[in-house]
Amino acid sequence: MPSQNPAHLFSPLQIGSVTLSNRIVVSPMCEYSSEDGFANDWHLVHLGSRAVGGAGLVFTEATAVTPEGRISPQDLGLWKDEHIAPLARVTAFLHSQGAHAGIQLAHAGRKASTYRPWSGEGLQAPDSGGWSNVLAPSAIPFAPNYPQPHELDRAGIAAIVQAFRAAAIRADHAGFDVIEIHSAHGYLLHEFLSPISNRRSDEYGGSFENRVRLLFEVVAAVREAWPRERPLFVRISSTDWLPEEDGAWDLPQSIQLAALLRDRGVDLIDASSGGNVPGVAIPVGPGFQTPFSEAIRAQTGILTGAVGMITDPAQAAHIVRTGQADLIFIAREFLRDPYWPLHAAQSLGEPASWPVQYLRAAPPKSPARAPLRNNG
Repeated sequence: MPSQNPAHLFSPLQIGSVTLSNRIVVSPMCEYSSEDGFANDWHLVHLGSRAVGGAGLVFTEATAVTPEGRISPQDLGLWKDEHIAPLARVTAFLHSQGAHAGIQLAHAGRKASTYRPWSGEGLQAPDSGGWSNVLAPSAIPFAPNYPQPHELDRAGIAAIVQAFRAAAIRADHAGFDVIEIHSAHGYLLHEFLSPISNRRSDEYGGSFENRVRLLFEVVAAVREAWPRERPLFVRISSTDWLPEEDGAWDLPQSIQLAALLRDRGVDLIDASSGGNVPGVAIPVGPGFQTPFSEAIRAQTGILTGAVGMITDPAQAAHIVRTGQADLIFIAREFLRDPYWPLHAAQSLGEPASWPVQYLRAAPPKSPARAPLRNNG
């Protein structure tokens, strides 16, 4: 249950065996910079600099559990044991800076085999580096210029569940502290949740109970493989942003889902939105998704994370202080400012621990951060 005590942006938060030093999270951000799924120097520097900047929890980008589960051929992966060592290098550095390491496990579903943003748009065909076995709950493409997916059969569904389980074991070996299951933004698990993309007539389609079945199976498989004391998050799209009469995924279903996930060992809901339907009008603005995290938290008692257009320290602090969310997930603002937490602390008059190497630039009386491995 969320704490009843007032919290602030720089107060610690314990989830299972992990105690985060503050409420600031580097949200998963695709870098499209891998080859064959391997982490490299870019990932070390990109993620490591945010730990140096004071984030309490640093997530990898969406990390594919199978090769065909990548969004693009340049996505990060964890579908084979060889991926473990490069990721362990990253987690070791994050820990040395006092941050915890999170990994987002994902399968892109019908949005797989597409170009990275600066190389093109839509389908990347096999003859240019993509693949033909794009998978989805139903054979409905995301958009006309996207791949035509193949409808998953039961054997394929079971294989994906086991792929998530195997990736969780590898994440443990790589030294991660938190796993987040990606069930948002129109990727595979969200595709099963939403009637817009799931037109199945078997036990994985139709009713709410059937459409959530695959996510529950993935959660059970990951929770079985992942040490019970370590946190498990799920990112969801709280709404498809379509009118209720269109029969899309919406906030009431998300609240119902969150309560059921809480009972299945999920510790936090990362409440995002959209991504499953192209061309939808979304009222984007500062904190536009925060009402979702607030409603889910209030109505289910599960911890939540707020994400989306959170850029100002006072804004982030207000969200935590008023109980709208327990964690603040920041993405683009971290691209603009890797040291956002240190600058936010200065702005809010909170103490912030600076790396000893940077003390010359720190505000007066700022404490130094001794290098250490922070596992709890």
